[in-house]
Amino acid sequence: MNGAQSQSVWRFAPSPNGYLHLGHAYSALRNFEGARAAGGRFLLRIEDIDTGRARPEFEQAIYEDLAWLGLEWETPVRRQSEHFSEYALAVERLDAMGLVYPCFCTRGDIAACVADAPDWPRDPDGAPLYPGTCRDMGETARRQHLLAGHHAAMRLDMNAASARAEGMIGWTEFGEGASARDVRAEPQVWGDVVLARRDVPASYHVAVVVDDALQGVTDVARGMDLFQSTSVHRLLQTLLDLPAPSYRHHHLILDEDGKKLAKSRGSQTLRDMRAKGVTPEEVRRMVGLG
Repeated sequence: MNGAQSQSVWRFAPSPNGYLHLGHAYSALRNFEGARAAGGRFLLRIEDIDTGRARPEFEQAIYEDLAWLGLEWETPVRRQSEHFSEYALAVERLDAMGLVYPCFCTRGDIAACVADAPDWPRDPDGAPLYPGTCRDMGETARRQHLLAGHHAAMRLDMNAASARAEGMIGWTEFGEGASARDVRAEPQVWGDVVLARRDVPASYHVAVVVDDALQGVTDVARGMDLFQSTSVHRLLQTLLDLPAPSYRHHHLILDEDGKKLAKSRGSQTLRDMRAKGVTPEEVRRMVGLG
């Protein structure tokens, strides 16, 4: 917890690119009840940096679903799409440290580059690590790409960034209990992560650490699917001199096949449950909080 303030601050930060499901309900309830138990504040944040997928109807449904569950949050709600300039400043600071470079490779280029290397290392999400093509590009070739109008993503030079962080970084992990353990961050497993691109002006990694710092967030409860991402977040927080919250990564709510609930897989939504007459109390029991 950030010692600079006495009151804890918790947040739930969904993306409005689909309707919420039971997994979202569990995470939202854990944050809301964690704040209430600590006498702290509960914030709702809309993570709509991917403006191509965000939809107003999904955002409105977030408010309706959470209110139906009995949650209350402070207003106004922070919407990431209204703060791109703040994320750009963070990337500019990293660039001024010599830790950022433009990358002109497409996903297809990267896939082709590693196609003949079946043992090529992959990140925790299963994507092949970036081979460093543009990191090693000379300044002349880089200028030619930019002058030609080629679109570039901005990548973090992970080796240089980790070296600048000077020493071991990590975080305090509470999991789903009261006891804490120290976790060593391993951001290198992600390779040279993208910080910004033309269609999405800021990556999730950048936006989340900037938002948590600006909103004074002290406690983050989120799914285990984001556990590995915390290594990148701690690296960025260290480089940008931002405070580190306490983290509580919780188990995921799985479907009958043992797979993670997901919007992309058509998991049953809270909206559907409301329409069928399911009660908030029944939802709590479904996620093990009843």
